[in-house]
Amino acid sequence: MRFDLNDDQEFFRETARRFIEAEAPVSVVREWHGLPDGFPPSWWRAAAELGWTSLMVPEALGGGSISGRPIIDITVVADEMGRGVVPGPFMPTNVVADTLGRSGASAQQALLEGVVAGEVVLAWAFCEPGGDWTADHVAAVAVPSNGGYVLTGTKTAVEAAAQAHHVLVTARTPDGLAQFLLPSDAPGITIASQESLDLGRRFAEVRLDGVAAGPEYLVGVPGATTEADVERQRRLMVLLQCADNAGSAARVLEFTVAYAFDRYSFGRPLASYQALKHRFADMKLWSEASQAAVDGAADALADARDLAVRRGYGFVAAPCERRRCRRDTRRYFCDTPLGGNGHGRFCVRRG
Repeated sequence: MRFDLNDDQEFFRETARRFIEAEAPVSVVREWHGLPDGFPPSWWRAAAELGWTSLMVPEALGGGSISGRPIIDITVVADEMGRGVVPGPFMPTNVVADTLGRSGASAQQALLEGVVAGEVVLAWAFCEPGGDWTADHVAAVAVPSNGGYVLTGTKTAVEAAAQAHHVLVTARTPDGLAQFLLPSDAPGITIASQESLDLGRRFAEVRLDGVAAGPEYLVGVPGATTEADVERQRRLMVLLQCADNAGSAARVLEFTVAYAFDRYSFGRPLASYQALKHRFADMKLWSEASQAAVDGAADALADARDLAVRRGYGFVAAPCERRRCRRDTRRYFCDTPLGGNGHGRFCVRRG
């Protein structure tokens, strides 16, 4: 949680937290796990009314931020969503909306009115099987044909693809990277749901089998301009995911410490044992470092500074994989202080 929020931002954060606690407590979120979309549409529209889908949309197109620094404002929401592990197409919709607001054609920007109202969901089809979240691994191709393009390829782990009305597809052309905003039901697009460890969010594989895309579907100009858009999208998506993770880790630590005070062993609260105090202190340090890393990354992205992601020393919460922890003990620190609380293991990675 940032300590430099102004009064409007602090009120925005408190409103988001109260809304989540009242409308989507953990007990309700668990019930939503059985829904096809992972959440009811009414929930997403209510979240949109609070401004969650308008932060990255320019004011001229019906959006607007709280502080004039939308990157900071949207990170606040991501942190609160992580604390409540609430579902919804928050990340992909806002990432794509940001690009459409900057590089989209007028007809594409007209969709942003529905995005702001929570009636239009957007997805970004970028990552590919066997690849990673870098532009160098984009293998989907867009071949020029009859004044437009024909798209072929496969995208994986596309969040909210099955729920989206439009999908932003990143593909490679003879002129460099290009992006196309396609209806999710366009001929040649096949969307197959994928299983995920995250029971709230929905992911899918998107197959492109000779999808015809006229010039009206092109977002921006192929080449350097689109490559800059893709890099900003990637950084914004990573930032929001890290903010979500940091919020989740902070909340888990809070109720774990509270549980240690409530549970007694040999007539004493667990929290009174010095060994656990030391471990809780370490975990608090890692949690605060995670928050600080997110805040620093948000400031850097908002100010268009180099994030230096691979050279940084921030801390990012990640699911524990014991083989990975054993392989590189310099970067991964595991702990299991939760005992009978039953929340399992987690680790904090030094970036």
